[in-house]
Amino acid sequence: MTVDTTAAVTASKPPLRRLGRSGLSVSTLGFGGAPLGDLYAVLDEAQAVATVEAALDGGVTLVDTSPLYGHGLSEHRIGAALRRRPGRPVLLSTKVGRVARPFAGRGDGSGYVGGLPHGLAFDYSHDGVLRSLEQSALRLGVDRIDIVLIHDVDVRTHGAEAVEGRFREAMDGAYRALERLRSAGAVAAIGVGVNEAAMCERFARAGDFDTMLLAGRYSLLEQPALASFLPLALEKGIGLMLGGVFNSGILATGPVPGARYDYRPAPPEILARVAAIAAVCDRHGVTLRRAALQFPLGHPAVASLVMGAVTPAEVADQLAALADPVPAALWAELKAEGLLGADVPVPA
Repeated sequence: MTVDTTAAVTASKPPLRRLGRSGLSVSTLGFGGAPLGDLYAVLDEAQAVATVEAALDGGVTLVDTSPLYGHGLSEHRIGAALRRRPGRPVLLSTKVGRVARPFAGRGDGSGYVGGLPHGLAFDYSHDGVLRSLEQSALRLGVDRIDIVLIHDVDVRTHGAEAVEGRFREAMDGAYRALERLRSAGAVAAIGVGVNEAAMCERFARAGDFDTMLLAGRYSLLEQPALASFLPLALEKGIGLMLGGVFNSGILATGPVPGARYDYRPAPPEILARVAAIAAVCDRHGVTLRRAALQFPLGHPAVASLVMGAVTPAEVADQLAALADPVPAALWAELKAEGLLGADVPVPA
């Protein structure tokens, strides 16, 4: 199967921003590899690889993945795309905290409908992190990974009782291993990837991190990270990569029947708030999706939006949405209507 990747090149290339004090510059639009692991559907292999190629051709320089995504399949597909686009400037980000067990069978309830037939086991120890990173490099087919994130040390993944032990294991093991790799120049930046702003803040106070990938907690719909974590990130020079800026879908689809919020059907109060935001967007001739994509970049701590895609056309849509500025009057009306706080930063 041949897939046309030229659509993504038609939009303006996303600008670069500094990733905190790491010394790295990343495109404001990053590519998120979670869907490439057959998250919701089994993808055509050629289309999956072509989607990554489209992002690279469109000027995306940050590609994020994880062993979790399709039990390594996302990393395999991204590696294939990189080999088809040699010489493209790209910063690779992957995650640690899970080690592959090739002969153990899957059976771990990760939620991926497809992917590789390999089991995964949590391991935040020093040696487990090194093993995980070696496995990722083999799947990606590279000899260097630029950004490494400690993955899923949060209540959502481990539960309130177990998360304390996981946090200690991660700081005593994973953090120590990554700090040594960074000091040796083997990786350029280290950080954390979670869905909870409180855990980001806890890690930021406990260690010396360059970046954090936070999903779903700073969006046009809600900004719980703004009160405490984002000011701390600025203070410590932590550059943020944001995932989940559509809150699992509702800011992309609007308040339609079946709209999803935080991975579940959206409750009535969320549907009502999104409907109010969408009405303001309509009055200014701006799609809800475009406003939701641009909003988080108004905060100075945010370096890049890590967006998933499964077709080259989706990549092209994202690039085009970022390239067409939202009028300042829209942000002003959202604040006047009480749908954004008066002190919430917005894009200039």
